Amino acid sequence: MRERVVRAGVRALVAARERFASDRGDVPGWVLITLMTAGIVVALWAVASDALVGLFNQAMSQFTE
Repeated sequence: MRERVVRAGVRALVAARERFASDRGDVPGWVLITLMTAGIVVALWAVASDALVGLFNQAMSQFTE
């Protein structure tokens, strides 16, 4: 009985490893997209920070006065 349980466990682990091994190729793509998006945000912020701060202050001044 114990041998059957061990064999079933080993089969389940092998099946899970094969199933999840096929999804490994997607991770680098998502990492790249995330890094590129962060880079675009930083680049836009560096170029337009003064305009964005001015726009924000102008919008908030309507509510604080």
